[in-house]
Amino acid sequence: MRIILSLLMLLGAVRIHGQDYQELPILEEDREHWSFMPIVRPTLAEVENDSWSNNPIDVFIFKSLNNAGLSPMPVANHKALVRRIYLDLTGLPPSYDQVIADKRYEQVVDELLNSPRFGERQAQHWLDLARFAETDGFEHDQVRADAWRYRDWVIDAFNRNIPYDEFIRQQLAADEIDGSNDRVATMFCLSGPDMPDINSQNERSHSLLNEMTSTVGAVFMGLQIGCAQCHDHKFDPISQADFYRLRAIFQPAVHVVKNKSVGVLQEQGEPAKSHLMIRGDFDKPGIELDPGVLRVVSDKQELVISKTKAGTTGRRLALANWLTTKNHPLTARVIVNRLWQQHFGKGLVSTLSDFGIMGDSPTHPELLDWLAAELQSQQWDLKAIHRLIVTSSTYMQASEGGDVFEKNKKADPENVLWSRFPRRRLDGEAIRDSMLVAAGLRQYQMGGPGVRPPIQKEVAQTLLKNQWNVSPNKRDHYRRSIYVFARRNLRYPMFEAFDRPDANVSCPQRQKSTTAPQALILFNSRLSLDLARRMAGDILATTRDEDDFVREVSRRCWSREPTAEMVTAAKDFFTRSREMSKASSGEDLNLVAPKPLPPEIDIRAAAAYTEFCIVAFNTLEFIVIQ
Repeated sequence: MRIILSLLMLLGAVRIHGQDYQELPILEEDREHWSFMPIVRPTLAEVENDSWSNNPIDVFIFKSLNNAGLSPMPVANHKALVRRIYLDLTGLPPSYDQVIADKRYEQVVDELLNSPRFGERQAQHWLDLARFAETDGFEHDQVRADAWRYRDWVIDAFNRNIPYDEFIRQQLAADEIDGSNDRVATMFCLSGPDMPDINSQNERSHSLLNEMTSTVGAVFMGLQIGCAQCHDHKFDPISQADFYRLRAIFQPAVHVVKNKSVGVLQEQGEPAKSHLMIRGDFDKPGIELDPGVLRVVSDKQELVISKTKAGTTGRRLALANWLTTKNHPLTARVIVNRLWQQHFGKGLVSTLSDFGIMGDSPTHPELLDWLAAELQSQQWDLKAIHRLIVTSSTYMQASEGGDVFEKNKKADPENVLWSRFPRRRLDGEAIRDSMLVAAGLRQYQMGGPGVRPPIQKEVAQTLLKNQWNVSPNKRDHYRRSIYVFARRNLRYPMFEAFDRPDANVSCPQRQKSTTAPQALILFNSRLSLDLARRMAGDILATTRDEDDFVREVSRRCWSREPTAEMVTAAKDFFTRSREMSKASSGEDLNLVAPKPLPPEIDIRAAAAYTEFCIVAFNTLEFIVIQ
């Protein structure tokens, strides 16, 4: 049927307002794609001999494993679980005392969900989606003086656990809610790259609106609606007119001034008329369009728009309310899938921002819908879903070991059935934060403009003058990674090596590459050496005994006691290192001496301690959640 309609359109049989643009109608078959179907909470299946399931999530997983003739892995030991959940929920390793504390796992989970560190970790995931940076990008990469306020708003929002529907409303229409003057949350819409000095400000406005509309569609609805900027979407039932109707919702709130960075959304005066742009060209307006939402999702309901108490058009608030209605098929599915990906490394739908025709189907569709329905029934409480996931038997499985592991790995090599907990490498921010904690630098100052730690001179020289002025306060050099200045034209070298996105487009999931620069950064960078020296100095301030030193490194880096074999190997390492240091000059040894160096310890003996700390940073156990 759609092929026939396409042919009719080419022949000019379908028209809008008697003008040249022709739009295909939405057919019932278009709404039969799984992601456009209503969310219906599935009933829990009854599976015989299910003594494993801890909550409803496990019922769905156990059923799929049972159907495949597989058994789940046994639960990981308590110490491994505590380390896993600390790294997962806060991006920080637990201290050894926190690992061995007499607390139930569920109690630890609740404490972490209520920790300020939780909001900082969650914000990192969201800022990837929001393509957040503190600069404009392009040639001049001008600083956006207040961009950090949005980062702080996101951290605070996650810590306060504002409901997800309110989280959306604030970011799309904070200024339209009861006349609020606080528009910081709307920086989400304008966080993408911009070129303030472009000659045509009309073209600039067009680019900003298109990028914003595309991002809203991808982040909140999981649809690549940006593909319809120049023509009807080639695969999904999204027309070019659909795109520009959605864009018209934002048009009254975007105003550009040459050589000035954009900030928040703010409506001024009567909105201009909105048009479909022919072939996506900024200076070729086509038919006039009213603001509206995607027809394939709207189920023939009109967008209810009315002026707000703040005197705004109410368009964006209407969009936010539409996105968060209970009968919207996408919003809840998309966000619970993102939460699943955060905890397991991949989503139930692997294409996190593409729930369309070309996206992947869910591996466990009933579980996805159950989680989406649960989020809605929990009044959009994200922490409730986090808790549900991380207290499930599915999440608490061991990651390796034993006959069950070997069988499951052979039958389910890609772990599609979640037959084991998936080991995964930490991102660059969490690795750096773990190094800071291991070095004894637990600095938890929150908020404020991004800080700029020292970077290699060769890297800084690639920038224009004064684009990376190192923060004068040395304490700022050791703040959490979420507060490191986010420059679009230069990612902090460690973050770039470990696959931080460039913030030019919304990033639903980071790559996980394995490259030589990663090893070089961990083994031979200024940062690694500095933190290794500080860790060695911090430990030597309380002990001179080699066994105690090795034990403390093990507790700080791996949250456990060292094995006897490790202690023996470490002491052998110390002996060989000190023998080799005899050929080194005093100047060279000063570069690797612990900070501070106890006066009674010979520098040749002390350098070995720093080198051992560098080795600890380079172990898989240090940089992997398992």
